[in-house]
Amino acid sequence: MSDVTAIEKFVKQFNDLKTEIAKVIIGQDEVVTQILISIFSGGHSLLIGVPGLAKTLMVNTIAQALGLDFKRIQFTPDLMPSDILGSEILDEDRHFKFIKGPVFSNIILADEINRTPPKTQAALLEAMQERAVTVAGHHYKLDLPYFVLATQNPIEQEGTYPLPEAQLDRFMFAINLDYPTFNEEVEVVKATTNDVPATVNALFSAQEIVDIQHLIRRIPVADNVIEYAVSIVGKTRTNSNSAADLVKTYVDWGAGPRASQNLILAAKTHAAIHGKFSPDIEDVQAVAEGILRHRIIKNYKAEAEGITETQIINSLF
Repeated sequence: MSDVTAIEKFVKQFNDLKTEIAKVIIGQDEVVTQILISIFSGGHSLLIGVPGLAKTLMVNTIAQALGLDFKRIQFTPDLMPSDILGSEILDEDRHFKFIKGPVFSNIILADEINRTPPKTQAALLEAMQERAVTVAGHHYKLDLPYFVLATQNPIEQEGTYPLPEAQLDRFMFAINLDYPTFNEEVEVVKATTNDVPATVNALFSAQEIVDIQHLIRRIPVADNVIEYAVSIVGKTRTNSNSAADLVKTYVDWGAGPRASQNLILAAKTHAAIHGKFSPDIEDVQAVAEGILRHRIIKNYKAEAEGITETQIINSLF
């Protein structure tokens, strides 16, 4: 099958997937799209929102529709790295035997990741970047596709630990979840207070998703689009000559090279789901906010004056 035919097939598969997920998840269309772009680009996502907005249900539903193994890790203040990665035990023959932790799955839901101390948060770093974990000197490869979807409560809530910048940078997208609209909430209440369970069918296999990830990487990109993405990221850096005015005033740290890579990968996927065979500048702009939001570290002046990441990102265009 040629890449052109494969992209045309992928557009239909993507739309079918959105329809399947919508059986359970009402509204949140943009959120679901960003999560799926992240998966097909081979990235990870961070969902930010207050409890009760169906973050866990959303991940569970997406995992079912993609036909992937799914494990949920509830992050708590007393969680240890071995609770995530696994540990070695002595078996009955007095040999060390490795018991795999929940990190060995296709989709990991790291629930309330900022409720555990940084030592345990860091246990996911190698898994997210290398698709492998090292325990007691042994290197274990993880099954592909591999995707971490973390949920985070707003930092202002009690008992939260901010995620280190190095870990935030591992996430392709940071996605804000808002409360549903009035009509959406009415539909949610109707759907969740009856006795009719919604069944979600698996539309993909693990290998199909890996093949699509390779297809996305093969999509050609014009040099001017790559240069545009790199220039947008450069404008977020306070020490850069091209830094935007809002950045110079309100930002402590800007985005690194991983942001440029993610902008292009996500733009490729955004183009593919809309039936285009190469991304343009509009595709880069469409994914920019989710990719840059968590990579721009605001200063105290921005906090004091109520300047949001969205305002800063919009000023880059």
